[in-house]
Amino acid sequence: MESSRLHVTCAACGAVNRVPVARIDDAPVCGRCGAALLDGRPIDLDDGNFDAVVGASALPVLVDFWAAWCGPCRMMAPAFEQAGRQLAGRALLVKVDSDASPGLASRFGIRSIPTLVRLQDGRETARQSGALPASAIVALAGAR
Repeated sequence: MESSRLHVTCAACGAVNRVPVARIDDAPVCGRCGAALLDGRPIDLDDGNFDAVVGASALPVLVDFWAAWCGPCRMMAPAFEQAGRQLAGRALLVKVDSDASPGLASRFGIRSIPTLVRLQDGRETARQSGALPASAIVALAGAR
């Protein structure tokens, strides 16, 4: 059941950890060094693992649809990471490369990037296109 696990690389030691998707909101730590794995840094998801992770999260999920060639996407990336640190434990921030995951981009009707989509209980509750500062990203997540 590999789809029920998310591979998360530890930023502290580089170990790849298999985190059960059902425990994604339980502040998992690295099995090797004990460092926090989901400490507010955005998680990269794709067509293969998106539904399992988003479906298992009790937290609001903010999805950044982006692409490597997109200038505004690259400009917004640090703000998205900053917002993730501010929202740690209150929202799950994920990044989806719309070029590498065309199924998700199509399913969510992504017409321009960057586009942020807020999901709660698997349903879209908000959307914003264009690069945003961290404060607007935090506001969009709905966690104050």
